Amino acid sequence: MDNSEPEKERVQLELGRDEAVVLFELLADFQYEATLAIPSTAERLALHRLGGALESVLVDPFRPDYLDILSAARRSLSEQYGSE
Repeated sequence: MDNSEPEKERVQLELGRDEAVVLFELLADFQYEATLAIPSTAERLALHRLGGALESVLVDPFRPDYLDILSAARRSLSEQYGSE
């Protein structure tokens, strides 16, 4: 992880341990596969709760220029970690 991001650009999330463990395994599997498979209700629920946690801390999705913000974020990540 690149820790050079300014503190104001960081987001902190809180997840339950069960969600964290299930999401960890889901993401670990994703590293070896080209697609993200949702094998059970547990993964779907963990992703739903992760989305809720993001929604509770992000204001960007509600801004009128959100699509521009999203494009810039995708571009930034692609530059940091390589293109798709």
